[in-house]
Amino acid sequence: MHRKMLLKFAAALFIMAASAAQVQAQTYPNRPIRFIVPYAPGGGADIACRIIAQKMQENIGQPVLVENRPGASEIIGNDAIAKAAPDGYTVGFISNAITINTIMQAKLPFDPERDITPVTRMINVPLIMAVPPTLGVSSVKELVALAKAQPGKLNYASFGPAGPHGLAMELFKSVTGTDIVAITYKGVAPGMAALAAGEVQVMLTGLTAGSAQIKAGKIKAIAVTSAKGALGAPELPPIARDYPEYDLTTWYGLGVPSGTPAEIVSRIHREVTRVLNTPEIRQRFEALGVEAAPMPQEEFVALMRNDKQLWGRVVKSSVIKAN
Repeated sequence: MHRKMLLKFAAALFIMAASAAQVQAQTYPNRPIRFIVPYAPGGGADIACRIIAQKMQENIGQPVLVENRPGASEIIGNDAIAKAAPDGYTVGFISNAITINTIMQAKLPFDPERDITPVTRMINVPLIMAVPPTLGVSSVKELVALAKAQPGKLNYASFGPAGPHGLAMELFKSVTGTDIVAITYKGVAPGMAALAAGEVQVMLTGLTAGSAQIKAGKIKAIAVTSAKGALGAPELPPIARDYPEYDLTTWYGLGVPSGTPAEIVSRIHREVTRVLNTPEIRQRFEALGVEAAPMPQEEFVALMRNDKQLWGRVVKSSVIKAN
């Protein structure tokens, strides 16, 4: 008898919880949504996030407030996402860094796979390979020839070993058999200044970050990391033209705290996909050199799983060591 009462009580609690979640989903959203961005204001990713947040706000009729939480290779911002209430009112930008950190960091304040639910990829950002004009190279083949003639003498600008930019260069070194030394800078701006000054000889960066320096003739773009090229720079050849095994694109996506009701996750997915499929938004992103690229949730989960395997191989084959 006692066991039957407990089972009935548990069933009643389950029904009540399910009903509450259903009501919550039906009324969502009925207050402001917090959009956590793990970067400082003003960068390319921050700009992209604000474009999405503004359009989403117009569509859903509720404020979408951007909160910048930069630092520690996105760990600070991702931790804030992971530890927020799973009610759909905290969503966050995630990128390749969330998978890289699981490889590079022995201990994190959260478990990326357990504590954050991926929603969708939002944009693809191919990187450009840039050199100072004084280096005297105009192609990947010429850069590789110079690096092989002077092993260990050329440097590249890095923003830390856990970032996709540095790991993308390490993969480049691996497939080309070159020895190019990482010099770490605190961000894209000082790295770009060092490149323009000839303090480093090569750098991978987003097209948005490098466009002004390219137009001014202070740096020279010679290739893109994506095998299919870059929307904002169709004249640049892919590295894969000379090294077919090289194909990298950084991505930015959306995640929510695990435990967020599935109906709300689906609603967020629909709203973000709606924004990214808007012709106006797609054109704005193309002007920034990025591609709006939403995908089904299950495909995004698979992308992150494959991403982790890729970066794991890069770390294993490079001089970079996990912490």
